[in-house]
Amino acid sequence: MFLINLQGKESIYEQIRSQIEKFIKSGILKPNDKLPSVRTLALDLGINPNTVMKAYQELEKNGYIYTVNKKGVFVSKDLDQIRNRNRKDALIMMETLKSEGFSKKDLLEVLDEVYDKEETC
Repeated sequence: MFLINLQGKESIYEQIRSQIEKFIKSGILKPNDKLPSVRTLALDLGINPNTVMKAYQELEKNGYIYTVNKKGVFVSKDLDQIRNRNRKDALIMMETLKSEGFSKKDLLEVLDEVYDKEETC
């Protein structure tokens, strides 16, 4: 499920966090899906459990997951709140770029580049 690059620039916990976020945003992981326990994921990946715990703590802080004592870690029920927050962040970024002189055409070219890159991966 997870692809960890031990030689990469991104830390291991950031790789885990970003992959889980991506799985949630893409619908691979759905609300209330159970994630592997910290210990299980650490053993599967051959890493320190503290690394997994750090990724889970950050995901929980940002509303992507929640923990139920003695039950496990689950995908958040309220993903619409996350989508709304991400949309607001995107709007702020676009407004900033516009104020710095980016035209609509410039922004559309960047979006095309992002989506074309995604299709080739």
